[in-house]
Amino acid sequence: MEHQELVLVNGRMSNRGFFESYARSGCVGLVGGTTWIDKAIVGAQRGLDERRRLSRWSHAFLITERRLDGHWWTLESDLEIHRKHIRLGAQENRLAKYWDPELHSTLAILDFHLPPDRVREIVAGGLDLVAGHAKYSLREILGTLIALRHPSLRGRENLMARDRSFYCSAFVQHLFRKAGVDLAPGIPDKQTTPEDLSRTPVPHTLYLLEREAARSRVADVARRLKARVRLRLRSRREKT
Repeated sequence: MEHQELVLVNGRMSNRGFFESYARSGCVGLVGGTTWIDKAIVGAQRGLDERRRLSRWSHAFLITERRLDGHWWTLESDLEIHRKHIRLGAQENRLAKYWDPELHSTLAILDFHLPPDRVREIVAGGLDLVAGHAKYSLREILGTLIALRHPSLRGRENLMARDRSFYCSAFVQHLFRKAGVDLAPGIPDKQTTPEDLSRTPVPHTLYLLEREAARSRVADVARRLKARVRLRLRSRREKT
């Protein structure tokens, strides 16, 4: 794509090394995870591809800055569970959250080379949502899943939309669009998927790290999905 400069990163690089090398303030981060939730999100987005290939991406976030602790930090809307502590919604986290390659096998950074004042505006919007305790909306994810199955709904507002609540990619799209940068034209904030962000027409540099093991897992999931479809079709034929 002419609007995208692709930089493929050696798959042997660590997650930490990838983010330390390419993270910049105002960039969008994408990850492909390995949990069953991640796989379900990846599978749900396959309809966005003309060849119905699985998406690489299950989560999106905004990279903000490197702080006095030496760490890069993110703004994101996520569902996070640590023992008895649960966080649902807009939050700040260290980018180190995504250092484990067993949990996050595919990584990308989208650098839009934005001017500092635009970056400040985007980050300020995210901090406002964190301070206002914006929620993570499983209900809105359901609305987006419905729209993915019925393409005529994709350009309409999410049927399950709620005030001041966002899932991950909707959160990122909202922050950028509010600052005048539309990452997914024609798609409402709360219909935006991680795959939509990865295909943005806004000029950018895409840094991509994809491991062979991740490609194998995606291929395996695709084979299993195709097998299920064949079984359903066979069952229908036998009933008729």
